[in-house]
Amino acid sequence: MTLFGIKNCDTVKKARKWLEANGHNVPFHDFRVDGLPAEQLNDWVARIGFEPLLNKKSTSFRALTDEQKQDIDTAKAIALMLEYPTLIKRPVLVKGDTVYTGFNDKLYSEVFGQ
Repeated sequence: MTLFGIKNCDTVKKARKWLEANGHNVPFHDFRVDGLPAEQLNDWVARIGFEPLLNKKSTSFRALTDEQKQDIDTAKAIALMLEYPTLIKRPVLVKGDTVYTGFNDKLYSEVFGQ
């Protein structure tokens, strides 16, 4: 099990705080510090599709050119997320074969059986 994100992201901070408060020691992988291998992103997309991963509400997405925002398919989404990892909805929690994006108490309570 691994939690992926950017350590200064508020949502990632909330998820890490929840995990700690509930006694879960989950390794953290920071996109900015540790990078994001294409194989990892391709695996996530194969499991859940690019739509849950590509955060179209993010500041990073709004900063893209109109051309970059148009006609987004799987290949284009992967290329954009690899070039701009801040486009990935955070955090990404990988537990076994399942990939979860974002954070809320209810989701994590269900995932961790609490």
